[in-house]
Amino acid sequence: MTEHRSTSSRGRFPLVAAGVGALGVVAILSILVLAPPPGEITGALIIALVVLLMLIGVPVAICMMVAATVGIWALSGWTAVAGTLSHTVFGTTATWQLSVIPLFVLMGSAMSRGGIAGGAFDAAKQWVGGVPGGLAVSTTFAGAGLAAASGSSIGIAHALGRVAVPEMIRARYSPGFATASVLMAGTLGQLIPPSIMLVIYAGVAQTPVGPQLMAALLPGLVLALGYGLLIVIRSAMNPELAPRVPRAGVTWSSRLRSVKGVVPTALVVVTVVGGMFTGVFTATEAAAVGALVALVIGLGAVLRHAEGRSAAARFVRDTVADAVVKTATIFLVLIGVHLLTRALALSGIATSISQWLVDLDLSRVTFLLVLVAILLLLGMFLEPTSVILLTFPVVAPALEVFGVDLIWYGVFSILLAEIGLVTPPIGVLTFIVHRLVMDREISLGHEVKLQDVFRNAMPFLGVALLVVLALIAAPELVEWLPNLSQAE
Repeated sequence: MTEHRSTSSRGRFPLVAAGVGALGVVAILSILVLAPPPGEITGALIIALVVLLMLIGVPVAICMMVAATVGIWALSGWTAVAGTLSHTVFGTTATWQLSVIPLFVLMGSAMSRGGIAGGAFDAAKQWVGGVPGGLAVSTTFAGAGLAAASGSSIGIAHALGRVAVPEMIRARYSPGFATASVLMAGTLGQLIPPSIMLVIYAGVAQTPVGPQLMAALLPGLVLALGYGLLIVIRSAMNPELAPRVPRAGVTWSSRLRSVKGVVPTALVVVTVVGGMFTGVFTATEAAAVGALVALVIGLGAVLRHAEGRSAAARFVRDTVADAVVKTATIFLVLIGVHLLTRALALSGIATSISQWLVDLDLSRVTFLLVLVAILLLLGMFLEPTSVILLTFPVVAPALEVFGVDLIWYGVFSILLAEIGLVTPPIGVLTFIVHRLVMDREISLGHEVKLQDVFRNAMPFLGVALLVVLALIAAPELVEWLPNLSQAE
């Protein structure tokens, strides 16, 4: 009886929240249409309208477009709306810099459909599986490798979950700990280049794509090493969490044979990251060649496991179709954020917030710590893309006043957004991975409770926050690699 009431309560809560959100949307729209308030108040209402529309489930791009269009009309009338729409939609998308997006999306889709997760995990298991928590460490390092070839947090976590979770549970790992290690390996997806989110940020902030991507590589590797070290320490202190796996069948010969499993990933990484770092390719050229290499690798994998031209044709068709849909979604988001930026600029709220922060007489470090708190709080309720694209137009003037480098801020904000993917109460990535392990074939019949996944993820989040603080204390972690590659 108690369980029934609890389930009913959980079912009613989203309905109540949606109802309250819908009433809020109606109220704000009524105010903006019938009696537009002064500029800064209109700016605040535009932001509130975006958030409420997101909370009731409207797609991010539509939220921004609707709120911005209504806001521009309330501030300047229909002439300003028509002028903004006629210039912004085309001007936002028709830039050479953004041509990298469909290419990276195509590359990630091809690698994902090529089924490379198993080879990366097996190789990592052969080389580092002998340390305490070796299978979980292998999962983390495989996630880092896949991040450098895919750039999708959800895709990496989903692919690794199917391979790594059953093996860890079979080795008597705690199901919650096994799931959390897969979950946190997924958070490397948007940090280690190539990252679609970094490219989107570069398009919004008008930073060069190549240096923006390179800037995140070192912090991403530091985060992966931090996760690995945490797993080793926790497993050594509590062997029941992750018992040692017998290594009788592991030899130098088997290790060397496993290397061929990472060759596909390595080829893409060397092409993209190595090409950009050495200056052989621009970011767009690296994405184009990387996409071609990924398609060839994916086709090879498909042809090895299936016969006939139909399988190859289906692979190409599905990969391209998936890339087109994802690219269209990304460009709609970019249009939305540029419209929102225009609306907030007209209202003057971004300048006012910036001036308010300056008047507080904060130091650069204190200002960044305030941003950490704000971004983490928003990340608990909104998806990462929404957090970054909603906050950047507001804080951009303050970033300039405090002398914060925009390339550095991109890495800083995306790392915090990746933390938001995991944190309760929303934790989008946590729910996706938990739903995956609810499949009894993956969990091997074990019940994996959501609270256990959140609880086991908390120490990993502590490591991620330490990396955030390290970026604040030593900006060189972000700036060193782009400066070095440009010097080359």
